[in-house]
Amino acid sequence: MIRINLLPHREMRRERRKKDFVGTIAITAIAGGVLAFAGGFVINKQIEEQTARNNYVKTAIAKLDIEIAEIKDLEGAIAALQARQKAVEDLQSDRTIPVHLFDELVKLMPEGVFLERLQQVELMVTLNGFAQSNERVAELLRNLSDRSDWLEKPQLDEIKEVMVRESEKSAAAGQNDIRRAYEFKLNVLIKRRTPAGGPAAPGGRAVTSSAAGPVSLAAGFAPPGRMR
Repeated sequence: MIRINLLPHREMRRERRKKDFVGTIAITAIAGGVLAFAGGFVINKQIEEQTARNNYVKTAIAKLDIEIAEIKDLEGAIAALQARQKAVEDLQSDRTIPVHLFDELVKLMPEGVFLERLQQVELMVTLNGFAQSNERVAELLRNLSDRSDWLEKPQLDEIKEVMVRESEKSAAAGQNDIRRAYEFKLNVLIKRRTPAGGPAAPGGRAVTSSAAGPVSLAAGFAPPGRMR
């Protein structure tokens, strides 16, 4: 006997597949939502941790900025104290400069050279005077350059030939004792000595002084009188 299945099995299979497909989509959506939520939670957690680390770094940087500012203030105070100490040391070393200056000039001045004016500004000393010849001036320059422990770097600024009277006594006696001389002007630097007597260090500040009148630092050459 032939049996015929009249049930709509195809429609049932189709409906079952639809249900399976919808279930799969629902499960996939739920799984995706869970994964998205978990991923967002992890990312937010990492962002919070990174933000906390950034805030810690910012706080540490702010503290370091404050410490750097304090260090700069301390460096400025140290520099000011060092400058004061240097000024005091310079003043202590400068107290004896005039004494050594005149002592050096007495020892180094050649015979036949007469100083009319001496002026000191800072560590620059200007010498104005007369010499019997150019050789005397050259000898003075050599002495200042090679033989002095307190003077250095002499430079001849001007030298010219003039006619001078030998002495005021000759003029008072009516004697026409006129001779040729060389008027010069030169500059020389004073070597700065440390208070402990260390090596010379040019620079700094010295007391400004000048000779009140003609001073002879050489023997055998009387102060000349200028011809009018």
